[in-house]
Amino acid sequence: MERGSSKHGPRLDDQMSQEVSGLVQGPGAGGSRVDEFRQAEPAGEDQPEPTTAPTGDLRTGSPQGMTSEDVEARSRLGRFITMTALPGDRATLIANAQDNEAPADVLADLERLPEGTRYQTVSEVWAALGHTNETTRW
Repeated sequence: MERGSSKHGPRLDDQMSQEVSGLVQGPGAGGSRVDEFRQAEPAGEDQPEPTTAPTGDLRTGSPQGMTSEDVEARSRLGRFITMTALPGDRATLIANAQDNEAPADVLADLERLPEGTRYQTVSEVWAALGHTNETTRW
């Protein structure tokens, strides 16, 4: 078996280099990886532009069963109830919120909690205040 040289001449090396330059260097370096005939056609005059992101409340990242406002309000409540207060009853939660300098509206909400109930999580406190938590996805 005869083995010859595997090197090319300079002209063939340059040609081969240009053929793969779009793959090696990306679209900004003298060409694109996508051929013109593979690019999507623009939308028609009376057609909306295509998008991959849905509109509405789905884009906020809020869990199913809650609005983005609910998520923000529950999060705000949770900022003033630390983990050291949980599990805790109404008096413990109010004292903890006062220690964390909770605003008057948060303290007023905690005052509405029924006495004699121990809450394990902020979500339980939120539900006891009459709000809804996220629903479980099956």
